[in-house]
Amino acid sequence: MNLADRLHRSAERLGERTVVTLDEAELSYAALDLMTARIATLLRRRGIGAGDRVAIMLPNVPEFAAVYYGVLRAGAVVVPLDPLLRKREIASYVGDCGARLLIAWHAFAETAEAGTAGTRTDCFFVVPDEFRRLLRALPEENGVVPRDDGDTAVIHYTAGTTGRAKGIELTHGNLGGNAATVARMHALGVDDVVLGALPLYHSFGQTCSLNATVHAGARLTLMRRFEAGRALEVIRRDGVTVLQGVPTMYIALLDHPGVSDLSLLRVCVSGGAPLPVDVLRAFESRYGCRIVEGYGLSETSALAATNRSGDGRRPGSVGWPVRGIEMRVVDEDGHEVPCGEVGEIVIRGPNVMKGYWNNPAATAEAIRGGWFHTGDLGRVDGDGFFFLVDRRRDVIIRGGYTVYSREVEEVLYEHPAVRQAAVIGVPHPELGEEIAAVVALRMPVDAETLRAFVRERVAAYKYPRHVSFVDELPVTPTGKILKRAIALPLTTGGQPSRG
Repeated sequence: MNLADRLHRSAERLGERTVVTLDEAELSYAALDLMTARIATLLRRRGIGAGDRVAIMLPNVPEFAAVYYGVLRAGAVVVPLDPLLRKREIASYVGDCGARLLIAWHAFAETAEAGTAGTRTDCFFVVPDEFRRLLRALPEENGVVPRDDGDTAVIHYTAGTTGRAKGIELTHGNLGGNAATVARMHALGVDDVVLGALPLYHSFGQTCSLNATVHAGARLTLMRRFEAGRALEVIRRDGVTVLQGVPTMYIALLDHPGVSDLSLLRVCVSGGAPLPVDVLRAFESRYGCRIVEGYGLSETSALAATNRSGDGRRPGSVGWPVRGIEMRVVDEDGHEVPCGEVGEIVIRGPNVMKGYWNNPAATAEAIRGGWFHTGDLGRVDGDGFFFLVDRRRDVIIRGGYTVYSREVEEVLYEHPAVRQAAVIGVPHPELGEEIAAVVALRMPVDAETLRAFVRERVAAYKYPRHVSFVDELPVTPTGKILKRAIALPLTTGGQPSRG
């Protein structure tokens, strides 16, 4: 089963019904399917075939869906990249997976070219009108290249605790099954309109918004960037029935002045980070739509557990595992702990990744005894509801974006003045967490210089807004920095703090 078959079958059934819109621009199922067939031709003429990796660096635009399914239709593997990545990050990812081609939005051409310089990856830039004209001149590739359920469809990149980029291999079976699960859980149908405010390059937006919408024959209305006032306008204008977001989106909607009529909304979904119960209750009271909170990771395609409607919901929890998926809470030896006790959440099922690309050691560490070890701490109650207790170790969730502290630390260590560095998350009333760096110096430097140094080398949401200085960072007997022993609150200016 090639995931692109889902679009092809929906197009045969729904034809001219709209599948994706962005303000005035729209594509029907038939038009999107035809675009993917011609993109497959374009790729074949470039010598790209089954199993080859094609990176795509596109914002939330209709062309994302066309390129995504076009690459899959050709039998190739999609490597979605954040359009905000810097050249060093692009080079790391395309180099690791051996991408044959990077298809990027025209506005990111300079960074994309700089990132692929010195690699074997060619660049192709999408300029909307020119792209459409180019495709109209190409014949369509007949059919969809057959792929097995176990064949890799997408490689999502994430940085591990060692700082090395890890490519999460998700198969056609992983993604197709998870999309069907999301569509079933939220009862998506042809009359539904889903708000596409989540980034499509991320597994949450890709599976729960794009793939689930196509599977159900619904419509996806895109936003290039989430802004609360604009989102409310789009929800009213397009008759959105399903809202999917991260906690910061719900907080922003609550903070927006005035009350809007969102009576057509029938389900709101929250994921990406724990949703404060007070936010859930305030949102439901103001807008009259219940929020269903779920849980998952990129390694689980992304959905693993979710609340249900009625008695199947418990505010503050992430719900029960979805059909066909098992979850447990275990101790350090892998033994299941009693109800109510805290341990590591492990997951088993058809949603779990194939492994980490060309990284058998990391795969073996993550998948032990047939269970994927999430690194998240949680507990389960007597009714089977799972609760997250703490973040995955050293991971910061800033406004729904995942920031891996070691990745930022590696950049800080490149500065000649930095002797020791630790990056941690500190509480933030709107973003959930803000990024803070605690640094011991070998020579004088101010906080703004370090912030600017990191900002030039990583995506905009990753650099530390707070920089604090200490004489020495706390370490374990083996010399590992002990982050939990770093004192809070931190100073946020450029003067050293002692302690």
